Amino acid sequence: MATVSVPAGTTALLLDIEGTTTPITFVKEILFPYVREHLEDYLSSHWEEDECKQDVHLLKKQIEEDMKQNRACPVHAVDQTVHTDEEKAIREVVDNVMWQMAADRKSTALKQLQGHMWRSAYASGRIKGEIYQDVVPSIKRWREQGLKVYIYSSGSVEAQKLLFGYSVEGDVLELFDGHFDTTIGAKVDAKSYERIAERIGCQPEGITFLTDVTREAKAAEEAGVNVVVVVRPGNMELTDEERAHYNLITSFSQLEPTGRA
Repeated sequence: MATVSVPAGTTALLLDIEGTTTPITFVKEILFPYVREHLEDYLSSHWEEDECKQDVHLLKKQIEEDMKQNRACPVHAVDQTVHTDEEKAIREVVDNVMWQMAADRKSTALKQLQGHMWRSAYASGRIKGEIYQDVVPSIKRWREQGLKVYIYSSGSVEAQKLLFGYSVEGDVLELFDGHFDTTIGAKVDAKSYERIAERIGCQPEGITFLTDVTREAKAAEEAGVNVVVVVRPGNMELTDEERAHYNLITSFSQLEPTGRA
C-alpha cells in the first residue's frame, strides 16, 4: 500500500485503539475474558468500597435508561439498598455485565467497571498492553513534525492509560496529548468529533482520525474531520466502495505529514 499524506492543515491526529494501535485479538482474547473470569470475585472483594458502589450505581442508571428505551436487558434492577442478600445482588450485577459484554455494548457504566478491573491486572503484571510495532516510532515521528496526538476509544480513559502505561513497549503515555472516551459521546455520532475539536481547540478540519471502523469514519467525516482507515489483520473487511472512498494504510509508517510523502 502506498504512502498516504496527512491532509494539509492537520494539526492533530486522533487515534482509535482496537484494530488501529492494538490488535483486536488483545481486546477480545485477553481483556474481555479477564473480566468474564474474574468479575464475581472482583465484586465480592470490593463490594463495600466506594469505587465499586459508584460502578454499580452507574450500571443501575444504565439499566433504567435501557428499560425506558425498551432495550432488551435482564429484567431485575440492580439496587444495593434493598438487597439483604449480597450474593444475590452481586449475581444480578454479573448477569447485567455479561449481557452487555455479549451484546458488545459500549456503555460508559460497563467501560468504567472494566477499567477498574483491568487496573489491578496491569499493575500486577498479569496483563501487558499490546501495541503494533509501527505505532511508537510513527507517533514519535509525527510529534517531531509538530503534530499533536490524541486517543479516542470506547474504552474508558482510565483503561486507555493502563494499556499505554503498562504496554509491551513500557510506559508510552508521554506520546499522547490527551484522551477521549464515550463520556464525550459515541464514536458513531458526528457531534462527538465536534466536541473533541472544541476541547482540543481547533476546527474539525484540523483533525485527522485513524480508525478501522467505517461507521466511525463516516461520523467523523460528517463533522468535517479528515479520516484515514487502518487495515490490520483481523479487522472487518471493507467493501469495494469503502476501499475506493477512504485513504487506507496497513501501518502507521505509511502516514506522512503533508509534503513529505
